[in-house]
Amino acid sequence: MTWQLPLFAVLVRGPSMAPTLHGGDALLVRRVHRVRPQSVVVARFRSRPELLVVKRAIRPHEGGWWIEGDNEFVTDDSRTHGVADVIGQVVFRYWPRPGRLS
Repeated sequence: MTWQLPLFAVLVRGPSMAPTLHGGDALLVRRVHRVRPQSVVVARFRSRPELLVVKRAIRPHEGGWWIEGDNEFVTDDSRTHGVADVIGQVVFRYWPRPGRLS
C-alpha cells in the first residue's frame, strides 16, 4: 500500500463544469472514501483510467459514481464514458477567484 497526502491540487481544463468552474481554475481537493450526491469531485472513468476529471457526483452507480458536468452542452462525462471512481472532493478554489464551491 502506498501512502498519499490527504490534499492535492488540480487545474481545471475545458468548459464542462461552467458556470461553476472555468478553464484555469485551480482547486484544492481532499481525498475521500464517502461522497455526497451533488458534490464536485475529482474522478477517473473506469473506461478511461488515464483521464482525471472534475465533475459533479450525481448518484452511486454500479459500485462507483455517475458523474456529470454542469455545462449541459458538454457530455464528456458518465453519459459518454460510464461509471467513475471518485478520488476526492473539491473543497476550495484558490485561483483566480478564491472561495468554497456549492
